[in-house]
Amino acid sequence: MPYRLKSPLVTPLASFADLDAALARSAISPIVIFKHSSTCGLSAMAAAEVADMLEGSDIDADVYVVDVHAGRPVSNAIADRLHVRHESPQALIVQHGVVRWHKSHAAIRASAIARALEHLARAAPST
Repeated sequence: MPYRLKSPLVTPLASFADLDAALARSAISPIVIFKHSSTCGLSAMAAAEVADMLEGSDIDADVYVVDVHAGRPVSNAIADRLHVRHESPQALIVQHGVVRWHKSHAAIRASAIARALEHLARAAPST
């Protein structure tokens, strides 16, 4: 059975309103969007990496997940609005409504996501 990403730290993106809210949130702090297929073994491995990231580090980002089958319209809207070719599995880091980092398939690693978030935090202007 494929791995399902279930965590109170992950917010599902099930509607356009959910996506709008997530993108609005990216104006405050970076967000992570994970596009997941519940029927793909590689996606299960990527979901495990995202779960490891959530458990293994104190990240300063909200994490969202969209099931690319059940949420096809939202998944397509992510690709259209963020100008990133759809892939699954896919992880994106969005800041101010712009994709700052993305990886797909086996390149989705907990350490890579954490490093990308740390890089964005260091690059942010001091307030």
